[in-house]
Amino acid sequence: MAKKTTPAPARIMLQELRALAHNIWWAWNLDAQAFFRELSPQLWEQRTHNPMAILSELSDQELIARLGNPALAAKAVDMLAHFKKAMGGEKTWASVNAKQLKNPVAYFSAEFGFHESLRTYSGGLGILAGDHTKSAAFLGIPFIGITLFYRQGYFEQFLAVDGWQQEQYVAVDPSKLPIALVRDKNGVPIRCAVEIGFSTVYFVAWKLAVGRSTIYLLDTNLPENEERFRDLTAHVYGGDTTTRISQEIILGIGGTRMLRALGVDPSVFHMNEGHSAFLTLELLREQLLKGKDLKKAAALVKGRCVFTTHTPVPAGHDRFTKDLMAYAFGALCRDLGISIDELMEYGRVTAKNVQEPFCMTVLALKMSRSANGVSALHGQVSREMWKDLYPGTPVSKVPIGHITNGIHIASWKNEITDQFWYSKLGSDWGGHFLSPGFWKEASSPSVVTDEELWALRYELRRSLIEFVRRRLRRQYMRHGNGVAAIENVLNPDVLTIGFSRRFATYKRAPLLFNNFDRAVSLFNSKDFPLQLVFAGKAHPRDDAGKQYIKRIVELTKHPMLFGKVVFVENYDINVARHLVSGADVWLNTPRRPLEASGTSGQKVTINGGLNCSIMDGWWREAYDGHNGFSIGTDESPESPEEQDAQDAEFLYDVIKNSILPEFYDRNKNGIPVRWLKRIRRAIATLVPQYNTHRMVAEYVKKYYIV
Repeated sequence: MAKKTTPAPARIMLQELRALAHNIWWAWNLDAQAFFRELSPQLWEQRTHNPMAILSELSDQELIARLGNPALAAKAVDMLAHFKKAMGGEKTWASVNAKQLKNPVAYFSAEFGFHESLRTYSGGLGILAGDHTKSAAFLGIPFIGITLFYRQGYFEQFLAVDGWQQEQYVAVDPSKLPIALVRDKNGVPIRCAVEIGFSTVYFVAWKLAVGRSTIYLLDTNLPENEERFRDLTAHVYGGDTTTRISQEIILGIGGTRMLRALGVDPSVFHMNEGHSAFLTLELLREQLLKGKDLKKAAALVKGRCVFTTHTPVPAGHDRFTKDLMAYAFGALCRDLGISIDELMEYGRVTAKNVQEPFCMTVLALKMSRSANGVSALHGQVSREMWKDLYPGTPVSKVPIGHITNGIHIASWKNEITDQFWYSKLGSDWGGHFLSPGFWKEASSPSVVTDEELWALRYELRRSLIEFVRRRLRRQYMRHGNGVAAIENVLNPDVLTIGFSRRFATYKRAPLLFNNFDRAVSLFNSKDFPLQLVFAGKAHPRDDAGKQYIKRIVELTKHPMLFGKVVFVENYDINVARHLVSGADVWLNTPRRPLEASGTSGQKVTINGGLNCSIMDGWWREAYDGHNGFSIGTDESPESPEEQDAQDAEFLYDVIKNSILPEFYDRNKNGIPVRWLKRIRRAIATLVPQYNTHRMVAEYVKKYYIV
């Protein structure tokens, strides 16, 4: 009997599916995710929603056979056509508005958050970088990102019985991620090196496609490296200050050398926070090798770099002692022809102050043509914070501007939300995030009735509650506890508040419980009940943040709060996506003005949620009295103790006297008309403004094009 051959179309389609899976475009395309989930729903959940893992674990024989199913094949054809269009050369925003950007923007960031399966992020900085990259791809901006390949990523979080955070690091298999080792034309991995102390550290790069954008992840896990350097890039923000400075040398200097090895000459180097600022020293070295004197070389470097600072918290700005700098940069000082004291001056506010450590933010500010904070208030705070760098300059004239952060909206909607807006606005609804008029119309009762909007909120709240119950069941089973009580945790009829973020103490997660009795009365009101879902990680070395988590976990077990206050462990992008879609109110309680911008509250709007925040960061600009809720006013006492006490009072007041009565005020049809009016206002005013399409376009116009 003659051996049959597989039809060519199925094999070709499988090759195209593998190519698509290698581009993380699927992370914000729900049709693509649905297709890969259909191949194996169980593996989809077990492998953190990763198409590459699905394709690697199913045999070619099975995949080709299943593509013989006309219905599945039709879905694949549609998905591939959509992907081809997204990657195509049609007219883009950049082709019209940024023709000057012939060479790519090189965007350096210590972390990027794209999807839960790629754990190269720890918090808001990484999520912002990931959303920035996605919008750059949509706008058609030539864009390359540089970061490190964290094989063990940020930690997985597990809570002990007493609520104390436990950390576990799990190594990833690169073959099951959408990345590929960067090779030369002969197929040999491209290898570069940096000098750290008396050692040469080698590294390679992994390429990640993000739509039309490209990210390179640098990896020191090579046999030719000394043992201590192989794990240098293993963890996000891991180790001591020696590890930190070494990681930042790889990121800044190594990243620049890798770009050169790839033949890339960026139009601009964008430093996303100070972690990558050593790239300016490598650019300086390049200019000196070309024969420029030091002053001229520094001016040329400054003309090619821009810098974004993200934190007014002093601990967020890396500082290194002279001894550590001397150890790490002996070879570079010789290359630059300067002493270690002269090198230290690049990172000191007061150049000749020998007691002052080297600050990465100072280096970035001194070596950039422009700098910005990430909200209007943060710009003001940053100008005050760094005014001593510009003696004789009025604070208002300190050259630090601002661009307020946004979000990549397509990444923060779920299937329910996507189908809702698709049915109301058409298939291209996601292409109008730069159109205020579109969203004013979209939010009107003529497009979405009160009944439809309220039905959406109920469906999303139910989805969140069932997700939380599934996660809590796993937590309880791990501790050997019975799970019967979990089936009644949370109530789909009750106003649900979400709070998930990094558990830094200045974010004040337990603020609502400053007065325990008042808090308990809110959660147990007969007419206006309340429930609250927490999630978040504390840095492994932040015991104060861990104490906050422990305290909240203890509260979830209190008889008066059990089932009404919950903590979901192992916070990641997937958990965040569920919370921002299901929460009725997003709570943000930072100690002002320490929240530089914040973006989590921006993610709820497309899902019909409302933001309730201290007047800090982006909310200070966005709040208009009708599109969410304010905790207090646009001012605050300087004393942290006074601020905490005052803000707790403001929080109790806004929940009891505004949020709860408005949510539970129903008409004869059971519809909260006033609440829905506020949602409509939020959609109309926030969606077209607080998104990364607008943000990236602003970076192009203000900072990338000169």
